[in-house]
Amino acid sequence: SGLIGFFVTLIVKQVLMAIILPKKPIKPESQNPKKLFLYSQPKCGKTTALAQLEGCLIIDLESGSDYVEALKVKATNLQELSEVFQAIKDEGCPYKYIALDTVTKLEEMVLPLAKQLYMMTPMGKSFTGDNVLTLPNGAGYLYLREAFFKVLNQLYTLAPHIILVGHLKDKSIEKNGQELTAKDIDLTGKIRSLSAADVDAIAYMYRKDKDVRVSFQSSDEVICGARPEHLKGQDLVLSTLTDGTVKTFWNRIFIN
Repeated sequence: SGLIGFFVTLIVKQVLMAIILPKKPIKPESQNPKKLFLYSQPKCGKTTALAQLEGCLIIDLESGSDYVEALKVKATNLQELSEVFQAIKDEGCPYKYIALDTVTKLEEMVLPLAKQLYMMTPMGKSFTGDNVLTLPNGAGYLYLREAFFKVLNQLYTLAPHIILVGHLKDKSIEKNGQELTAKDIDLTGKIRSLSAADVDAIAYMYRKDKDVRVSFQSSDEVICGARPEHLKGQDLVLSTLTDGTVKTFWNRIFIN
């Protein structure tokens, strides 16, 4: 055992010696967002715009892609979604972009997995309910989060760029003694905040005249933001309708 300990110590020392600390600033490794979150009111034009992003597979959880020509595949439950993931792996992950439409639906879809995860615990072995969210004191939300990110983390391995699509919900906030309506992502509690923190850019998508715009401008009323320099504080036209034809400008987000 002493000899084994000696070799383990030697290997650890070699690994530590292999670490080279930087002596000057390192340039950014990426300009484009690897994880992009777009949220809006339903039927704002998200799916139509995504259909025109070259090399983008839309995983449609809400049958929202029925009226567009696109690289698309449907999944109506978690089993079908798992089969889609496996098929993508089997094909060698051929897509540059994958859009999950929508994460709002995904949260509902992972409830059976959340139940399974709870029943794998000592206190959940005898659970006979259908929905862990009925557990007292909100205990079930822990397992919902675990199930949600278990699926999301699998998705993140399937393409260089993942686009999460979500619905918007309005919430009331108080500012300077006045009650205002803020725009928020339609996800539950910590799932919302953790999802927003995990992505590289998050944008509120909205219509203005014939344009669909994406705003990365964060405020008290709108949750937005971006790590890539070219998106920080921007409000961009993503698509426009001209003579009945939709033209998109994804190169303003994915610049190379």
